[in-house]
Amino acid sequence: MGYVTFVDETTTGERETGPRLEVAQERLTVRELIGRRVREEIAAGRRRRKDPEGQTELVLKAFAANGFLLLVGERQLTELDEEVDLTADTEVTFLKLIPLVGG
Repeated sequence: MGYVTFVDETTTGERETGPRLEVAQERLTVRELIGRRVREEIAAGRRRRKDPEGQTELVLKAFAANGFLLLVGERQLTELDEEVDLTADTEVTFLKLIPLVGG
C-alpha cells in the first residue's frame, strides 16, 4: 500500500500540492488515476457538481484533447489505458497547458 500525491502545475511555474490519497493497488491506469482525483475533489467540495461520472468524463475528454499533461515523476503519460506503477509515495502532476496569445 502506498500514497499518491496529486500536484497541479502550470507552464508558468505555478505549483500547488493537491490531495494525497492512500492506494492499495500497485498499478493503476491513467483513467483510474483521473477518476480518483475527480472523486476526491467532489468529496472535498472543490468541484461544484456532485456527479462524479459526469465530471470524470469531462476531465478524461480534456486529457484526450491535450488540455493538460499527466506526469508521474519524469514520465509523461499519454494513453488513458496506460498503467502506472505506484511506489510508496508516488507524485502525479497535472500540468495545465496555457495557450499562446493569439494562438
